[in-house]
Amino acid sequence: METEQTDVRPVMPQLNKPAPNFEAKTTAGPKKLDDYKGRWLVLFSHPADFTPVCTTEFIAFAQAHDRFQALNCDLLGLSIDSTFAHIAWVRNIKEMFGVEIPFPIIEDLSMKVAAAYGMIQPGASDTSAVRATFLIDPEGKLRAMVYYPMSNGRSVDEFLRLLDALQTSDAHGVATPENWRRGEKVIVPPPATAEEAEKRAAEGYDCTDWYFCKKDLAA
Repeated sequence: METEQTDVRPVMPQLNKPAPNFEAKTTAGPKKLDDYKGRWLVLFSHPADFTPVCTTEFIAFAQAHDRFQALNCDLLGLSIDSTFAHIAWVRNIKEMFGVEIPFPIIEDLSMKVAAAYGMIQPGASDTSAVRATFLIDPEGKLRAMVYYPMSNGRSVDEFLRLLDALQTSDAHGVATPENWRRGEKVIVPPPATAEEAEKRAAEGYDCTDWYFCKKDLAA
């Protein structure tokens, strides 16, 4: 009789749908997705503890922790390593780099969380999570996801920028242009009808054409 194999092929989550639920051991005790209701969450995976690229990323996330907190956002790491390995690595980062890691790291030896979020990419590895990052809103909906290869580190500043942009769009019903930063003009939704398009020029926006208009949020 053949032995049944565990299927860990990635199941890609969907934007604007509920993020896959989880309950897991972490370096801060048991955590589940519902623990973060009411706050934003950046859930990010890394291939392995005690690796140089991952170490630079964790240092950068730790150094930006207060900036995420100011945006009502928590951080949560994950790799296919044990809690003991996570603790040893966190202690090593503090001892060797002088940086304390202030957020939990999920132990995912079973790869259940990684598989649910599509963090396991067979083209890269069958046993390690790629550098996947998920922004989950206070209602538990997945709002953005970004994947990086194992060889290249992420830009933590980009996730702060994206988080700020998402919150701005939610609060004001606008879109944000390429590389938008707080204080810059935002994009007004284009008219939905010919009549609205005709009126657009008189609405006081900074318009290049009827479909492309910007405004200051203070205006």
